[in-house]
Amino acid sequence: MTDDTISASGVKATTASASTVAAPAASGSSTTFAVILSLSFCHMLNDMMQSMVPAIYPILKESYALDFAEIGLITLAFQFTASLLQPVVGIYTDRRPMPYSLTIGMSSTFVGLVLMSMAHSYPVILLAAALIGIGSAVFHPESSRVARMASGGRHGLAQSLFQVGGNTGSAIGPLLAAFIIVPRGQSSIVWFSAAALVAMIVLVAVGNWYSHNRHLAKPKPRPARGMDGHLVLSRGRVAGAIVILILLMFSKTVYSASLGSFYTFYLIDKFSLSVQEAQVALFVFLGSIVMGTLAGGWIGDKIGRIPVMWFSILGVLPFTLALPYAGLVMTLTLSVLIGLIMASAFSAIIVYAQDLLPGRVGMVAGIFFGVSFGLGGLGAAALGKVADLTSIDTVYKICSFLPLFGLLTAFLPKLDRQHA
Repeated sequence: MTDDTISASGVKATTASASTVAAPAASGSSTTFAVILSLSFCHMLNDMMQSMVPAIYPILKESYALDFAEIGLITLAFQFTASLLQPVVGIYTDRRPMPYSLTIGMSSTFVGLVLMSMAHSYPVILLAAALIGIGSAVFHPESSRVARMASGGRHGLAQSLFQVGGNTGSAIGPLLAAFIIVPRGQSSIVWFSAAALVAMIVLVAVGNWYSHNRHLAKPKPRPARGMDGHLVLSRGRVAGAIVILILLMFSKTVYSASLGSFYTFYLIDKFSLSVQEAQVALFVFLGSIVMGTLAGGWIGDKIGRIPVMWFSILGVLPFTLALPYAGLVMTLTLSVLIGLIMASAFSAIIVYAQDLLPGRVGMVAGIFFGVSFGLGGLGAAALGKVADLTSIDTVYKICSFLPLFGLLTAFLPKLDRQHA
């Protein structure tokens, strides 16, 4: 793989001195865009394949006479394995980097897709979803680490470029499901296993780059610092900040789960849309997440992570409160605004947490990607039960208050300098 390295100022870096450590984004550090874009591409394929699982829920519900609680359990089977394993993978690879683990993880996704296409019983569907979750658990922590290694100090930009690939895949998946899998049935899922093979080939090349640049994977751990550069945070303060970040992730992820798992059912039940029309609406919503993620990382590098989290979590509250009472056109509009604003928080949360715990990149990525998947799975299962007992409309009324957790941002310590 050829490394296209570009310095933060836009020209090739020629020197590296002690001063570049203090300001890596402004001097000798470089961004290996070929690596970041390769990871983003594989992230797109990975999440495209994963997003087909909820996209085919209407088919599975009809074919196997499933209720909403059983639909939620499929999401739980996928996200629970990812949630449990991601922190474990992150902690292990912080100590022992595994350059080719990305390819191994993608092979689990490949097997899960093939099994899902051939499944003829509910337990086999759950097993296939769990295998896809295992692939995700291996992919996300290590790929997030490699993206940071190649960032040249522009951590927010690198994380958002990496994440936007996943968001793009999540948006494409339902659209492909609507026009390929829905008309042709469950067995057509096997066609998309070819995407896993392509990703495995690319990840072998990424693994080669990783194996030759392992020295970038383990920066010397240092305590978190304040705006003036002096040590200000105790372990208790750092732990408290991590708890707040997890709660912010909770509000974002559970609300996203309510849209990702049940948005199509909501549109079909409330506005009598067809399955394909509802899938197109889901694609538009997921597309807004792509734009929000990309903007959030870039803006976070400019003005800091905390302002982005304030705006992204709490700023979406008026729109979530209005959604359950809106008509069709306004519902579609509000869902786009919600996706655009709320998505900008993810990169900010990840990079802020990595700054809190330097030298623990894999662990942080594993915890927060794992928390994201785990809370999404638990949220989908719980919200599915609420929908069975009441209605999908009630689900969105309850979830509309989740952005109030954004008020906790006020208790986060200020770590990064503010840039104009």
